[in-house]
Amino acid sequence: MINSIILPMFAHVMWTAILYALVTVLRAPKVWGIAAKSDGPSTLKTLEVKASANLSNQFEWPLFFHAICIILIANPSLINSTYIVLAWIFIAGRFLHSGVQILSNNIKLRGLVFTINYLAVLGMWFTLFINIVNASNHHV
Repeated sequence: MINSIILPMFAHVMWTAILYALVTVLRAPKVWGIAAKSDGPSTLKTLEVKASANLSNQFEWPLFFHAICIILIANPSLINSTYIVLAWIFIAGRFLHSGVQILSNNIKLRGLVFTINYLAVLGMWFTLFINIVNASNHHV
C-alpha cells in the first residue's frame, strides 16, 4: 500500500519539475536577450507570469498533501483506498488548476478547480483524524 501513496506524491513532484522547465523555457528569450523588443505585453511574458505564479502555488496547499502522505508512509497500517482515491483526485485537480491558471483568465473556474484540490487534501486529513480517534477509542 505504501507504493500506492508514493505514486501520487511522485506525480506531483514530476508535475512541479515540468512547471520549472516550462518557466525556464518561457524566460529563456528574455534571459538570453533574444526577446522581441516591444512596448506592449508579449504572449510569452503573459504565459511566463502565469506559469511562474502556478509554480509558486505548488508550494502552498500541496505542502499539506505531502505532509499527510509522509504520515501515512510512516504508519502504513493506516493507508486505505480512501487515501489513495483522494490523493489521485488531488493530483488531477493540480493538473487542471495549472491548465486553467496558465491558459486562461477565468478566475471563477480556477477557484472551482482549486476547490477540488482543497477538498481532497482536507478529506485526507479528516479521514486520518477519524482513524486516529477511532483507534484511540478502541484502546481505552
